Amino acid sequence: MNILFTCGGTAGHINPAIALARLFQLHHPGCNILFAGAYNGMERDLVPKEGYQLRTVYVNTIHRAFRWKDIKHNLITVVTMPRSRRQAAEIIRDFQPDLVVGTGGYASYPVVREAARRGIPTAVHESNAVPGLTTKLLSRVVDRVLVGFEDSRGYYPHPERVVVTGTPVRRDFFDHTRKEARLALGITDERPVLLSYWGSLGAEVMNRYTADFIQAECADGRPFHHIHGAGRNYAWLTGELKGRGIELDGPAGVEVREYIYDMPLVMAAADLVICRAGASTISELTTIAKPAILVPSPNVTNNHQEKNARVLERHGAAVVLLEPECDGRSLYRAASGLLEDRDRLTAMSRALSALSVTDAAEEIYQTLVRLVQ
Repeated sequence: MNILFTCGGTAGHINPAIALARLFQLHHPGCNILFAGAYNGMERDLVPKEGYQLRTVYVNTIHRAFRWKDIKHNLITVVTMPRSRRQAAEIIRDFQPDLVVGTGGYASYPVVREAARRGIPTAVHESNAVPGLTTKLLSRVVDRVLVGFEDSRGYYPHPERVVVTGTPVRRDFFDHTRKEARLALGITDERPVLLSYWGSLGAEVMNRYTADFIQAECADGRPFHHIHGAGRNYAWLTGELKGRGIELDGPAGVEVREYIYDMPLVMAAADLVICRAGASTISELTTIAKPAILVPSPNVTNNHQEKNARVLERHGAAVVLLEPECDGRSLYRAASGLLEDRDRLTAMSRALSALSVTDAAEEIYQTLVRLVQ
């Protein structure tokens, strides 16, 4: 088989495609894999690092505002669309795919659209609870729409084409029990573990709240272990805490890292997670049933993070606090209250398990294989 994956823009679009590519290679060692992405997207770095060939199309974003600079940007996007269609057609003509799968990002549109026009089996996967513009447009022409949550089905014009598959996560999220992870991190007492992070880059406002959060927990006698990923605000946060006279004592109490490279291990050890509500994060939380306080980013297209978070909230699987309505001390009160309420944490874990698809990658693989049989 020749399988063409098209994705880009964010790691949340790219990583599911890579997980699926690896699964196809596992089941079909002789298959050929090609990726198509945007000429200027992060897929240009991530995809080759994973050992896959990438071809690019010249595609631009859509701005939803109506300022002159946004209108000008969108006019340029429209003008370049014929170019992207020609490049998509060239990729498909050269590779001759048996299956084309889009996992999000603007680059998916011309490639999947052209494949559908030629009668090639096509599918799109949408990790977010509410479809983005690309998925919404493509859902009218593809053979299958693969979604993360049952609640998402009603957003699509052809529900009969929608399959609830979940969103693939890295296999190493399944490798650790809570007990094993705690020991690996050097945690030997019975205090609960809190994990907090604001995405790979961090978020300045939320890291300022985190400084107040850590000050409050230290004043309270450090009632739990706390591991925080600060991203690019690491130097500021550690300097701010030092200026407040707060000693960071690692796994024994409060540990601040620039980036959490061993996220599967740390998340397995955690009793509660405080984080954003991107699609990949939501999938990881549901896959291993970790209760969370979600603070959706207000700086994303179509407010999709809050919509993701509200799905979990409706099912009793998470607590949602909006960034403009919280601060470090209110976050601390919410976290400490949950960590003291073991019954509620257990109920949240059960609700998360009910939302999870046991093996999303395998579910998607089986659905895609049926398309080309």
